[in-house]
Amino acid sequence: MATPGIAYGVEPALSAAEFRRVLAASGLAARRPGDEPRLARMLAGANLIVTARALVPERNLVGVARVITDFAWCAYVSDLAVDRAVQGRGIGRRLLEIVRERTGPEVAVMLTAAPGADAFYERIGMPRLAGAFRFDREA
Repeated sequence: MATPGIAYGVEPALSAAEFRRVLAASGLAARRPGDEPRLARMLAGANLIVTARALVPERNLVGVARVITDFAWCAYVSDLAVDRAVQGRGIGRRLLEIVRERTGPEVAVMLTAAPGADAFYERIGMPRLAGAFRFDREA
């Protein structure tokens, strides 16, 4: 599904500054570190970074999916952020479609939904995962 006025791509060299801006614009900044060195480490550790850029003005970053994957069995979408100003236009859905296209049919795609985002994932047909567990980070 194309989104008018939005260009999608894979950007392994996305800057921490742009990543920080889209996290803030999406409302996820409160749940992510704010320091650019740590954000840069997060980006460097990702295997797949899919972006959405508004064609006007100046190809501003409006969405990102940051993925950790082995490209064989599983993929974890550790960040799915879409600028609140353009939410509801199918950008998050398209970012996830591209993640699935890039990782392939043998790969299960998983994520942890941000508070209040459950309805979005249900609407796009992503089933809930039972039996998931985690250790919270300490810092």
